[in-house]
Amino acid sequence: MIAHPFEIPVNEAKWHGVKARLAAYPWFDAPIGGTDEAWMHGMSTPVLKDVVNHWLTAYDWAGQVAELNRYAHYKAEVDGLDLHFIHIVGEAKGTRPLLITHGWPGSFYEFWQVIEALAYPARSGHIGQPAFDLIIPSLPGYAYAGKPQSFLGPRATAALWDKLMCDVLGYKTYLAQGGDWGSMVTSWLGLNHGTAEGKGGCAAIHLNMVGFQPFGAKPETPDEKKWVNQTKSAMRLEGSYFMQQATKPQTLSFGMMDSPTGQAAWILEKFHAWSDLKAGDLWSVYTRDQLLTNLMLYIMNDAFATSVRYYQSFMMEGGPLLPEGAYCQTPTGFTNYPGEKILSAPPKSWVERAYNINYWAKADRGGHFAAMEVPELYIADVRAWAASL
Repeated sequence: MIAHPFEIPVNEAKWHGVKARLAAYPWFDAPIGGTDEAWMHGMSTPVLKDVVNHWLTAYDWAGQVAELNRYAHYKAEVDGLDLHFIHIVGEAKGTRPLLITHGWPGSFYEFWQVIEALAYPARSGHIGQPAFDLIIPSLPGYAYAGKPQSFLGPRATAALWDKLMCDVLGYKTYLAQGGDWGSMVTSWLGLNHGTAEGKGGCAAIHLNMVGFQPFGAKPETPDEKKWVNQTKSAMRLEGSYFMQQATKPQTLSFGMMDSPTGQAAWILEKFHAWSDLKAGDLWSVYTRDQLLTNLMLYIMNDAFATSVRYYQSFMMEGGPLLPEGAYCQTPTGFTNYPGEKILSAPPKSWVERAYNINYWAKADRGGHFAAMEVPELYIADVRAWAASL
């Protein structure tokens, strides 16, 4: 298996088509009473109109593509599927490979602001800090990755990632980190492909969202009971997207695939709901260009349908429950970013029933998209975890 260099194309014809659909969108009335601005009904109409106006009048897709091509992209066929990934041999020169996996509705672009400091610490003014080789793939069906013809979830993705790291890139061992779907893929790397288990090349993992749920476990301590109740409440308030994507993804996709405005509403509302914002202001954390570039990786690749199909694949693989009798022996780090809304950090006692925890930390701020929201804290956390090994 060989990795081939890949350059992201601008595809002007496709981009013009996207702009035409944006300009033709038939806007409808927002709810009256001032509540729409406060996001009480979902995506804010004034905010979305502002984003679309920026998209049409100021957003430079060609310039963003040039920036995305600043780092080396590759494709490699593994088990019949084209994998897309960034591979940066940094100052570590092959001695500390770190595989980072994104989730939904993110992309490899989530980690754009942390690449320089993690791969080239001396070059970015962090002399003496550990350096990593970085491998940042797109999940199957996302961005420039191949689109699976059948259902393929986090467990199967972990098997692809281990082959990518060991068979394609030639690493004997590696570290892995992830949040959202990345937490599940990384957890499966630890369980099924960990050196501690004698099964693969993954030497240690780090999560910034809960992954496995211990099989048959019931909350025992007051903190565990409180967390379980909070998680159930959060899923009732914020989990309708999950149920739709995990049960009827194709129905949703028919409504979204031809509407860049609809995809923007569906995805940007999650960035608002799941991020650690100041006074609920989306622009207190992100720029319009940042969120649009992440969004364009779905739209320009017709990837919405295959991205949400990943949820149903996850359920078909068995969901988050560990198999009976299983335990992740691979050394595991976990960091609580307190702005995580829907799956807040469990008590350590709960996580220790599923993982061999050797690093436990809490950040001062940051939410679901930690590397994008608080890149400086994410960088420091990854370095501290690696040092703890």
